[in-house]
Amino acid sequence: MRRIETASFNPEELRLLLKRASLDEVAVSEAVAQRTAQIFGKPLTPAQVVQEIIAAVETHGDAAVIDFTERIDGVKLTQERLFVDREEIDKAYDAIGEEALAAIRTACERIRRYHEAQKERSWWIEGPDGELLGQRVLPLERVACYVPAGRAPLLSSAIMTVVPAKVAGVLEVILATPCRPDGEVDPYVLVAAAEAGADRILRVGGAQAIAALAYGTTWIPKVDKIVGPGNIFVTLAKKAVFGRVAIDGLNGPSEVVVVADDSVDPAWIAVDLLSQAEHDPEAAALLFTADGGVADRVLAEVERQLESMARRDVARESLERWGMVVVCRSLDEAIEWVNVVAPEHLELLVRDPWSVLDKVRHAGAVFLGPWSTVPLGDYLAGPNHVLPTNGTARFSSPLGVYDFVRRSSVVAMSPASVRAIGEVGKALARLEGLPAHADAIDKRLQSGAATP
Repeated sequence: MRRIETASFNPEELRLLLKRASLDEVAVSEAVAQRTAQIFGKPLTPAQVVQEIIAAVETHGDAAVIDFTERIDGVKLTQERLFVDREEIDKAYDAIGEEALAAIRTACERIRRYHEAQKERSWWIEGPDGELLGQRVLPLERVACYVPAGRAPLLSSAIMTVVPAKVAGVLEVILATPCRPDGEVDPYVLVAAAEAGADRILRVGGAQAIAALAYGTTWIPKVDKIVGPGNIFVTLAKKAVFGRVAIDGLNGPSEVVVVADDSVDPAWIAVDLLSQAEHDPEAAALLFTADGGVADRVLAEVERQLESMARRDVARESLERWGMVVVCRSLDEAIEWVNVVAPEHLELLVRDPWSVLDKVRHAGAVFLGPWSTVPLGDYLAGPNHVLPTNGTARFSSPLGVYDFVRRSSVVAMSPASVRAIGEVGKALARLEGLPAHADAIDKRLQSGAATP
């Protein structure tokens, strides 16, 4: 991890140091680039790969989905095997054991309870002249929840995406996830999806799954919205199909910012940084502190704990690329830099985190105090772990029930209300140069029903 002091940099220099690459600037590893050239017969950027896959799926449907799944993932599927059947789900329940099932059910219950509090309801107001004005809140009809299956089975993402969709009342929730080389879906993901309430499970991942769900094929229905995290190819595919379907956002690698003082054990701070670094070499873990001694003790703890980590190679690469300890001149300055970064996760490991909270303007999820470690939020605290990344917390929110509904406004005017505001409406129409608009209003004004 790099140690820097804000006193040594002007604000613009520090801002550049803390800046993550944009989606279009993300570079894949040499191994991925070589594999891409092997699959497609030529070197392609991730965006070009996604364009080719989407075009093929739009034209050839299921055949293209099956072809890319074999070429990219090495799995040969048939149309009949695109979706998981009940027998495979039942086998998954038998495979995972009672302890795992109990943990999954506890997570589902806690996350469902939290999201129940987010439900919106339709409402009406009555105007002074008898009109009724309102808003109807209706669930989307069909959505897809994408669950990655790269370095580890992300069963928690199945729960976090499916549960709010079902709480919202979505009629059909399709979970899409890559299958293993043997063609089976990870049993823990299957059980998590079933317990969360998924209606169908598609054993296809990557850009081909996103394209199929956006455009629809013979066997894979078109959805109204696609949510959930994924790799660079999945994220670029979501970006490409936006407009054809809705998406939740363009989720990037995981990130955590910890603001700490000397009230918290450095070992706790270090393990929280490492818990995010172990996700992926692209994950970012940053510490902001106004105490240089805290910075040094945490850096030493990170090195000590790295040696015994199971995923130390991944964590070390993440910290070398994106890890940073920033020594600020004050706690207030640290919080201002937090607002610049707008992190996905923010831990306030300080003496009085509640007094600091109001100063935080941009963060996807905020964890207050030493007991509120991000991993509990990742799995079962209650709030959603699908969060805005790469600075988008400035304008985006965590995934929630509100992402799975649409709102329709309703207008029911009365003769009296037309009389009350009709002339104003005509005047506004004339100001915009739209005489037919004024005529439509005038017809009502001239009718017997609108005459007192």
